[in-house]
Amino acid sequence: MNNTIRLSRLALLSSVCALSVVTLDTSLAQSSSTQTGAQPLPPVVVNQPQQRRRAAAAPSRTPRARTAVAPRPVAQPSRSNVFVESPRGPIQGYVANRSSTGTKTNTPINETPQAISVIGAEQIRDQKPTKLDEILRYAPGVAAGTFGADFRNDWFLIRGFKSDDNSVFLDGMQLFYTSYASWKLQPFNMERVEILRGPSAILYGGSSPSGLVNVVSKMPQAQPIRYVETGVDNYGNAYFGFDINTPIKLAPGNGELYTRIVGQVQNGGTQTDFTPNNNYFIAPSLTWKPNIDTTLTVLASASYNETRPENFLPYVGSVTNAPFGRISTSFYGGDPSTDSFKREQEMLGYQFEHHMSDNVTFRQNARYAHVDVNYTGITVGDGVTFGNSYANAATGDLKRYGFATRGIADQGTLDSQVEYRFATGILSHTALFGLDLKTYSISDTQGMNSVYPNINAVNPVYSSLPQIRSSAGFANYRDGNQTQNQLGVYLQDQIKLDRFTLVLSGRNDWVSNSRFDQAFGASSLSRDESKFSGRAGLIYNFDNGLAPYVSYATSYNPIIGVNAAGQLLLSETGEQTEVGVKFQPLGINAQFGVALFDLKRKNVPTTNPLFPLTALQTGEVTSRGIELEAVANLAPGFKVVGSFTSYNLFTSADANPALVGLVPTNTPRQLASGWADYTFQDGVLRGFGFGGGVRYVGSSFADQANTLSVPSRVLGDLAVHYDWQNWRFAVNAANVTDEIYVANCSTANACFYGDRRRITGSIGYKW
Repeated sequence: MNNTIRLSRLALLSSVCALSVVTLDTSLAQSSSTQTGAQPLPPVVVNQPQQRRRAAAAPSRTPRARTAVAPRPVAQPSRSNVFVESPRGPIQGYVANRSSTGTKTNTPINETPQAISVIGAEQIRDQKPTKLDEILRYAPGVAAGTFGADFRNDWFLIRGFKSDDNSVFLDGMQLFYTSYASWKLQPFNMERVEILRGPSAILYGGSSPSGLVNVVSKMPQAQPIRYVETGVDNYGNAYFGFDINTPIKLAPGNGELYTRIVGQVQNGGTQTDFTPNNNYFIAPSLTWKPNIDTTLTVLASASYNETRPENFLPYVGSVTNAPFGRISTSFYGGDPSTDSFKREQEMLGYQFEHHMSDNVTFRQNARYAHVDVNYTGITVGDGVTFGNSYANAATGDLKRYGFATRGIADQGTLDSQVEYRFATGILSHTALFGLDLKTYSISDTQGMNSVYPNINAVNPVYSSLPQIRSSAGFANYRDGNQTQNQLGVYLQDQIKLDRFTLVLSGRNDWVSNSRFDQAFGASSLSRDESKFSGRAGLIYNFDNGLAPYVSYATSYNPIIGVNAAGQLLLSETGEQTEVGVKFQPLGINAQFGVALFDLKRKNVPTTNPLFPLTALQTGEVTSRGIELEAVANLAPGFKVVGSFTSYNLFTSADANPALVGLVPTNTPRQLASGWADYTFQDGVLRGFGFGGGVRYVGSSFADQANTLSVPSRVLGDLAVHYDWQNWRFAVNAANVTDEIYVANCSTANACFYGDRRRITGSIGYKW
């Protein structure tokens, strides 16, 4: 009851005061008439920068003195058939031209000397993903869904390194998690998803050296949006979603006010027995523009997720045959009488932007987020030694143990920026001065009980079992809290000389960690660190759209844990050199990219060979590779995206010398994908369309010695859709051939099946 009241209060509060900054320094791009919830706009391509426009209805003000230093480009006349692209707003078709993720400023992608991919709402709608990691399946450099058909979290690697715990950002602010207190974001509320590959600590603080994923929420807009959608898949999982954007008429002189509310209810089963995927969320927001220079937005959200954990399956019986054959993909190794995974999550924040002059802009973004994860499960495996999962491999009897955890986390973020545009002789500058504050705290309990009965994988029998936390023998091995505070100061200068753009960035962070645990007697630990990270990148833009670049960057990442000496772990560090070419051909609405990189992740915790439950920070992993990307709107209604990734990934240092030169587990080294979607524009088939894609994921290893291989797979996706008047009808099929495969094995006793065929039918209506 208390949780319900809290959710209701948050939804009411946020719908009254939700705010979001809509960046006014934008570019013009061809519009799309098929984006979910959007009103039709004619297709026109205009890709030059535009000065922020003064709306005719805006209140008059006293003119201020104009400086002659680095003036903004002259504004273009406002035309009803022109779509203005903002890095925080919709994109045209599949092709984005601008992004702020790589620089925190409104910068063309072709002027950013680092690999960036952008996935817009239209591509998300066409492919019908059910969660964030599925959105990333067609992006270069990303291995998505590494824990298969597990709906608890989003799981992905960037450039071979785990990045879902520390490198998911929402509207430019980090959603860090540790232990099991993870966050969940809903695809229906995403305007665009941007993947910045390579170190990003320069602007964002602690994060994976491999890159980050920045989700941009749907923001209030000036034009009305009224859209509802419902659908159901072949597992009986049904949903209903709505997206309502309403401009509110204010009295003259009070500026402009827009409100938006997005929500969805989802309930039903999955391919695994007794495992639901239930999601409920609401996300109200409001934008107020008191004048042409100021934008204020508040964004809020509340969500509740309910599912059950996937089980750790042995390599023999999932990847290869056991004496009894293979374990079924629908097999559930826990027990529905005890198992549950529930997440309650709330967020409230704002985005503020004020143009202090034509050359100076102040921004401030803030968010408070709270998550409460309660997870109990009977898990396949040996909870004492973490050894062989089988009690009897011939008959298929599996060992089981009970596990329970409660993680309650709070995260606060405040990021303040001043952007200053000026000139020094023949050089023009866009300087960024920033200060951000982060605080993260978690109350964490974890415990286990190793006395639960075995289960047979061929003929499972479920019965009413004692609740895990109250059962005999249950004991917490973690019971305490940890707090991490971070202060970061950063400086960046984007220097332009003719067609050259030089980006110089530097940042220093001060991080403090404190930990208290009472599982084995009260103990307190603390550590303070100061770290510097930097970046230098140079790109040259030829007239034909070709843009070669080179960059070098360092990074750091504070990590949670204790070493063999009982001390808090030091931060990981990373460094990368990247060279590449971006290409935006004349006359074609397309982006192409090639990136070659050499990335090292240092200070990696490795298992202490003398005491396997403790860690040593002697590890280093090297990732070298090439990434290719192509995305294009080839013709009206015809959109394509493709990628190819190949790594040379290996352990370059470890406490165990035998592991040097070997590939870390659960890490595919080749990825390739391609997707195309076409909609007829004329004739009797006008509005009818279809799409399809192919995804290749290379083989990986299930053991550190690289003797157990997890095979590669090729998966196909299909879509058929029809737009008629204000209606949209669609059928999407993921893994259309119903390929049975193992998505990942992190050890020989921790393998997870991938998604079977999922067919989703949906109906949408806008008015």
